[in-house]
Amino acid sequence: MRLLRLWPDESHFDFMRLRRLSFPFSALMSIATVLLFLQIGLNFGIDFKGGTLIELRPKAGQSDVAAVRHTANGFGFGETEVQEFGQGSISVRFPLQGGGESGQTLVMQKAHDAFDRDYTFDRVETVGPRVSGELVQSGTIGVVLSVIAVLLYLWFRFERELALGAIVGTLHDIVLTVGVFVISRIEFNMTSIAAILTIVGYSLNETVVVFDRTRELMRRYKAMPTEQLLNLSINSTMSRTVMTATSTGLSLVALVLFGGEAIKGFSVVMLIGVVICTYSAIFISTPFLIYIGLQAGSRAQSREAASLPQAAE
Repeated sequence: MRLLRLWPDESHFDFMRLRRLSFPFSALMSIATVLLFLQIGLNFGIDFKGGTLIELRPKAGQSDVAAVRHTANGFGFGETEVQEFGQGSISVRFPLQGGGESGQTLVMQKAHDAFDRDYTFDRVETVGPRVSGELVQSGTIGVVLSVIAVLLYLWFRFERELALGAIVGTLHDIVLTVGVFVISRIEFNMTSIAAILTIVGYSLNETVVVFDRTRELMRRYKAMPTEQLLNLSINSTMSRTVMTATSTGLSLVALVLFGGEAIKGFSVVMLIGVVICTYSAIFISTPFLIYIGLQAGSRAQSREAASLPQAAE
């Protein structure tokens, strides 16, 4: 007997009924994400924009964000981003300077002259325009090729109708994950690329589990209505889905709380992504089969009827 049961073994919840709410909600969120992306874009980090990032830690006492911001803006290097994080540490991001390497070196010289007395330099990153441009190109190509590979895998892994449902769910998860970056203004860098690709894999895993059960039930209950069959598929895999999402979510919560600033953005996006993928597998990918599944069933019946010998008149 299990002491911990996150979902009843024999459940009969009507998930398909909620598609009338989930489809409009997801469509609205997806459209809003695209509009916000086109209007305000992503908060690109130093990996993609180029420039100099410095993390300062006070040698004694507390940090003075206002004083650091005033000093940094006084360097004359353009708009400088200054933020406090962690236990009193400060991140200072200078925009990319002209003059190549000598321009970035000048930034570091002035920063050391101004902050060496009161602060320790915990982290220094400098990315030039050529490197940032290459990272943008490589990151974009990597994401596009990965998504195409996943979609091709789905197409050959399942029957056409199931593959279409999985593709719709995966694209839905990618769009909403990008929306998390747009709305939260979490810095989008190379770690964010890793987060998106990880979420694609998690989304695929959640969808494949449900669709494998769907395909099995389709062979077992050939006369069962589509909506009833899909409800049975989700209910029979829901215990596993909830357990996976809960264990993954708890691990990510620990990373968010104790993982440090270096991976906090990745952890937060992954935590939200797990919720999105779980929601998508239940309320987007699977209900989508009702529409394309019914059409496929009617075509199959037509083909079967056409293949039968005609009765003698």
